[in-house]
Amino acid sequence: MTRPRLCGLSLAATALSLIFASPALADSALLESVKQNPQKAKALCAELQGLNARGISYNSPEATAQIAQQQGLNTTDAEILSTYVVGLYCPTVR
Repeated sequence: MTRPRLCGLSLAATALSLIFASPALADSALLESVKQNPQKAKALCAELQGLNARGISYNSPEATAQIAQQQGLNTTDAEILSTYVVGLYCPTVR
């Protein structure tokens, strides 16, 4: 089953709504790691763009598993991190 594609603005709104809906997420070390280190966010964007170039969506199970492994995260945290980074730093990633 494929997931619906969101436009960049909707994706950013989704990421922000996740953060504002749960203040614990906003203060988490997970999101702070890219908020405080834009280079990490840019590196993650480049990785996600590379996946897109191979026809892989940033929120596919394959991409989520790869990010989880590389970042030392569980898949839920990897999906949250990817959505946050895409929404705020690389809206052209799909």
